[in-house]
Amino acid sequence: MANSIRPHLLGSFGVLALFSAAAMVAAPLRAQGQAPAAPPAHPLPWAYAVLDTPPPPAEAAPDDPKLYHAAGSDQGFTMKQIRDTGNPVDWFPGDHPQMPQIVAHRRSPGVNPWIGSCGLCHYPNGRGRPENAGIAGLPAGYILEQLDDFKNGARKPADPGKRNTATMSGNAGGITPEEAKQAAEYFSSMKMTTWIKVVETETVPKSRNANGFWIPLEGNEKEPIGQRILEMPVNAEETEVFRNPRSGWIAYVPQGSIKRGEELVLRGGNGKTVACAACHGENLKGNGNFPPLAGRSPSYLARQLYDIQKFTRNGPGAQLMRPVVEKLNEEDILNITAYLASLQP
Repeated sequence: MANSIRPHLLGSFGVLALFSAAAMVAAPLRAQGQAPAAPPAHPLPWAYAVLDTPPPPAEAAPDDPKLYHAAGSDQGFTMKQIRDTGNPVDWFPGDHPQMPQIVAHRRSPGVNPWIGSCGLCHYPNGRGRPENAGIAGLPAGYILEQLDDFKNGARKPADPGKRNTATMSGNAGGITPEEAKQAAEYFSSMKMTTWIKVVETETVPKSRNANGFWIPLEGNEKEPIGQRILEMPVNAEETEVFRNPRSGWIAYVPQGSIKRGEELVLRGGNGKTVACAACHGENLKGNGNFPPLAGRSPSYLARQLYDIQKFTRNGPGAQLMRPVVEKLNEEDILNITAYLASLQP
């Protein structure tokens, strides 16, 4: 059942990876024709979490009148309603302003173009999940800029198996300017709150790929964490079955990674990169149209750093970021994103 209600819909508006305006005076941008060699088939597998074989189509929900309840909600929905990807259920209508139509509902399959609802993947409260992004509290102008990048083909994943990015590009290309403005202003109006608990550890629960993130296997078996971050739902049933937008996440990170990331983020790691705060603001909580980074999904942030580095994410912001990320290795990306995720949003 874990994958039965989550189709490949919206990817993410995104959070522009990292770092400061010092990038503008860093090493000159390489021409597009000088891009590095193509990345491996599945780079950063802990962050992209791509399945080699797509999951089977979701089974039709039984026509059962029984009402189900997500933890903490006084709303009740049938399983058919919960699995309705065109009209995602709203467990906590008091947690957010009134949703614009494009956030609350997809366009009818009979309407051309077909467009998914923003709230399905990013949740009505904008917190999102590791396979897409948390977009609550991003600047509206930044969201619109990312929609343009998706529409124009400037945002593609370094792992082409990550299919929801292509879906997001289709959505961005099909919505009207007014719909985009409404969605951007809606998500921008909400504050991002603590959503991810970062835990340094040497071992993690054995897990399976849930088509975009990681679900603990039954039992209590552990394995070494190695050089990866594993984002797992606090409660797998609440997340996968009910899509509870209040049920948060744990990010397991290697021992010492937060401190190593702090050195890179705050001081540039002895010239390996540049500090982030000049652009992204005090405590990395955003600055004008530069997006906040604190408390955001480490898997998502890692993908953006890697995509920019490998020339699959472009656009004005990515061009500015290119010299900032070019010297980072995969361990640096892990450490940076572990530190950022550990901060209060």
